[in-house]
Amino acid sequence: MNANDRSIIALVTTGHGLVHTYELSIPIFMTVWLAELGMAEATLGAIVGSGYFLFGAGALPGGILVDRFGARRLIAGGLVGMGGAFVLLGLLPGVWGLGTALLAWGAAASVYHPAGLALISTGVRRRGRALAYHGIAGNVGIAGGPLVTALLLLALDWATVAMLLGLPALVAAVAAWRASVDETAAVGTHGATGKDASSPSSEKEGLAVLGTETRHLFASGFAGVFVLVALSGLYYRGVLTFLPDLLTPLVTVDLPIDVSTGRYVYAGLLAVGIAGQYVGGRLSDQDGTERVLAGALVALAGLAAVFLPVAERGTGALLVVSAGLGFVLFLVQPLYQATVAEYTPPGTRGLSYGYTYLAIFGIGAAGAALAGALLQAAGPSLLFGVLAGIALLGAGLSAWLAVRRDRWADPDGAGAPSP
Repeated sequence: MNANDRSIIALVTTGHGLVHTYELSIPIFMTVWLAELGMAEATLGAIVGSGYFLFGAGALPGGILVDRFGARRLIAGGLVGMGGAFVLLGLLPGVWGLGTALLAWGAAASVYHPAGLALISTGVRRRGRALAYHGIAGNVGIAGGPLVTALLLLALDWATVAMLLGLPALVAAVAAWRASVDETAAVGTHGATGKDASSPSSEKEGLAVLGTETRHLFASGFAGVFVLVALSGLYYRGVLTFLPDLLTPLVTVDLPIDVSTGRYVYAGLLAVGIAGQYVGGRLSDQDGTERVLAGALVALAGLAAVFLPVAERGTGALLVVSAGLGFVLFLVQPLYQATVAEYTPPGTRGLSYGYTYLAIFGIGAAGAALAGALLQAAGPSLLFGVLAGIALLGAGLSAWLAVRRDRWADPDGAGAPSP
């Protein structure tokens, strides 16, 4: 990797780790807010849910802004917003202050994924390796953020902890703003389909241009990738949302303290995902990521089908199947991120990742509601069966994209569907 690659990787790994640190620290704070602020669970759930909704819904406008103002600037602005929101979280009193801070965090955090992934796809020549490091940093935030928050809460009040957590993002924002990187250094090196690096959005403005660019994206193989990513998001939220509660009764080891043992297995599962992210990133350096992604989704379907029967055989079997689930669940992420890059032109890469994360966090969020409804109606067996079906649909779609890849990638017909 050259100096530009290393600078971009340092920027995006810092941003990605912080995004997920904040995202997963919020549930830890919720346990304190319920006790100290006297809030009903439904009220707090609605407030926190609103912030998470903006985290997903803001990805699309975030992607549009990336194409107009550049990824580095958007990352710096998002870091300012996230850090500032957590400082406000500690300073603003009451329910309204809490809601304001969380909404601000969701809006600021939403720009990161389209900006960070667009920067990797157009600026880093060793894209697969960069995606691997990027994913690892996200997993460090996912696994480490809640742990750091919980440890700080042992010694400090929650408002002070929130303000302390906000400071690293503000420091990182200064570094991001001052960083000097070439955002287009890798354009043309990864075989992305479509137009060249000059985006029409830099020459025209308005909703008409957005509509044109959107039609251009969805009249290509990206339409299939969008559905594929949405299915992946449904599986992700569906399997993870209630998993700590589902795991606890399956753990047969007696501990000397009364704890929810499923939380520790869950944390371990997320930690194993770091290895999955790295392997997936290395695999995404190969041509034809659709075939690898199809195989990974078949593996996810198989894991969903056997998860409960294997887990019920004892704690050892539970740990093995949980590790397998964590590894493959996070292995698919760099694969579909690379696939998005292969099916979209560089000039609208930010917009494409905006739609991508709208699918993952927006449409995918329905996986949580689906999981709750299925668990209430029929229990875990039906939930894991439906998740297996979702993964198989994704595998079939990925295989279809692989078969049609040569037609979609035809430079004479890039961006238009083949008959």
